[in-house]
Amino acid sequence: MTREEKYRMMTQTPVERLVCRMAVPTITSMLISAMYNMADTYFVGQIGTSATAGVGVAFSLMAMIQAVGFFFGHGSGNYISRQLGAQNVDEAAKMAATGAVSSWLAGALLFLTGSLMLEPLALLLGATDTILPHAVSYIRFILMGAPWMCCSLTLNNLLRLQGSAFYGMIGMTSGAILNVGLDPLFIFVFDLGVGGAALATMISQTVSCILLLVGCLRGGNVPVRLQNFSPRLQNYKEILRGGLPSLFRQGLGSVAIVVLNQTAGGFGDAAIAAMSVVNRVAMFASSAIIGFGQGFQPVCGFNYGAKLYSRVRRAFWFCVQVATVFMLGISICGFVLAPQVIALFRRDDPEVIRIGAFALRMVCVVFPLLGWIIINNMMLQTMGKAFKASILAVSRQGIFLIVFLWALVPRLGILGMQVAQPAADVVTFLMSVPLGVSVLRELREDEALHTLSGDPPYPQELDIPDMEPMDL
Repeated sequence: MTREEKYRMMTQTPVERLVCRMAVPTITSMLISAMYNMADTYFVGQIGTSATAGVGVAFSLMAMIQAVGFFFGHGSGNYISRQLGAQNVDEAAKMAATGAVSSWLAGALLFLTGSLMLEPLALLLGATDTILPHAVSYIRFILMGAPWMCCSLTLNNLLRLQGSAFYGMIGMTSGAILNVGLDPLFIFVFDLGVGGAALATMISQTVSCILLLVGCLRGGNVPVRLQNFSPRLQNYKEILRGGLPSLFRQGLGSVAIVVLNQTAGGFGDAAIAAMSVVNRVAMFASSAIIGFGQGFQPVCGFNYGAKLYSRVRRAFWFCVQVATVFMLGISICGFVLAPQVIALFRRDDPEVIRIGAFALRMVCVVFPLLGWIIINNMMLQTMGKAFKASILAVSRQGIFLIVFLWALVPRLGILGMQVAQPAADVVTFLMSVPLGVSVLRELREDEALHTLSGDPPYPQELDIPDMEPMDL
């Protein structure tokens, strides 16, 4: 598909059908990405409770690495999406190279600094004396893969925000399947233990990165070429504008996980292991909605750049409705089957099941609120509403979660730890409503002004014949 054909598809296909078409590969990619962590947790869970907790402690480091990848991916990708909507292909190509190369370099910096202080880093992340050896073993290999993990996340988002999520799905899926196959081989056959799970993840992320680079050269995508690397101040300002919400969300989320691990440590290794499993399960459950929202983002970016504001609003409400209904179903299933779900990971430890099952049920109660929160945040970020998007991004799994952990645990003990995330979700939802409504009102006003001005519906006319929208 040429860029012109893709532009026509993104701006003329009915938005409901277009979002669903975009969302199939992004949902698949998100579920597959979540499987990386789920697979490690499952196989390591066969070793013991402390090993499971070690992976849980390292999860906050992986969240930091993901924060860097998402920062450059969303920052450059949202800009590229708007530029392609405005038919500025050269600027999009420079930003693609700048985002990808900068992401790899940032990951390399994380590797160099983290490798110099493995044990202090593991202790800072919440490891106890019994968890420390497992955490260090896992973190060592994860840091080695940090440059490729950052870059693969960035490339996946570049493809997705160009409307080519299919190529991103191929890259992410291939790596995840490889990871699931290598986990038992390295952990049990080669007897590498927890470190084997991290080595499998490192190799898989490297393979994903290579495949995603190949995907950028196909399907009318903006190619990532080193000669287009343009580290100008203006480019990094745009990356900051579009990527700060992701950096804040993932970065503060990582800090919140550290606080959660340190809090859970006061209740023993079983509490850390239980909350680690709950976090992985909740992430897996919400990843489908995040993927659906990611299918909305290129539709939002292209049409916002093309000044087709009514299509943006219609796509937004369609996504919110679908996401809310879906999460309601997941909420009911998760609430009923919570003990069985936790037992999949640590069936031999009743204390882990007891703590984790109640925490998972509390999280499931507020799952339906995530539809509005997630889709709203993605709309704000894609449109370049950096301040509002950042406020919303840092709230749910960042500021509010940390505040509720500090406020509730001293008063309620382990119960406070179990209900902190649901409480944060409720407050985030209440705050997000006026933020989203104000932007939707702006879209209506901009649409009215655009209509009254008599401007054409596109930034420039395209000299291409009439045709039916094409599939990716």
